[in-house]
Amino acid sequence: MCGIVGIAGRTAVVDRRWLGAGRDAMRHRGPDDQGEWWSGDGRIGFGHCRLAIIDLSPAAHQPMQDASGSLCIVFNGEIYNYVDLRDELIKKGHLFRSDSDTEVLLAAYREWGSDCLVHLNGMFSFALYDAGRDCVLMARDRAGEKPLFYSLSNGELRFASELKALMADGSTARRIDPELRYRAGLQWLPHLGAD
Repeated sequence: MCGIVGIAGRTAVVDRRWLGAGRDAMRHRGPDDQGEWWSGDGRIGFGHCRLAIIDLSPAAHQPMQDASGSLCIVFNGEIYNYVDLRDELIKKGHLFRSDSDTEVLLAAYREWGSDCLVHLNGMFSFALYDAGRDCVLMARDRAGEKPLFYSLSNGELRFASELKALMADGSTARRIDPELRYRAGLQWLPHLGAD
């Protein structure tokens, strides 16, 4: 199990302390490594606590960017069919620098966009930032085995693997919306200002 946390805003995030605090609140989920990444414009930030399972090398560090630097992902889970997907993506011309299922997920998104979800067999939750489309794609496995909590407030989307990571910011509302229904995927476009 790993821990993912992130924020996406309409404008640059001025106070970035919550991201590290949220990540650190989940350190027990991933004691092997931790990371933090911010987009160049400061609107998107991802954090990760890693429990190394598949690729134990530093090449599998997260948040992980693709070779072009236009995609960034934080991922929790395991893609069971990642070896088959990797082989298929190599035949399509994709190159890999790690043996991780995270990098396969990045390449799958590059190849199929959000339709990559239909190719995935596994347990997962992830958030992926696509700078070219200026969007964040968030998804969970179909059975909801890997947790993904999120909050939309004041022009910001915040997400995490655990509620206590969201609560690391004292200003976050301490209530759950009972009308919210689980969806296999959630796409939020910061520039559209969806609230």
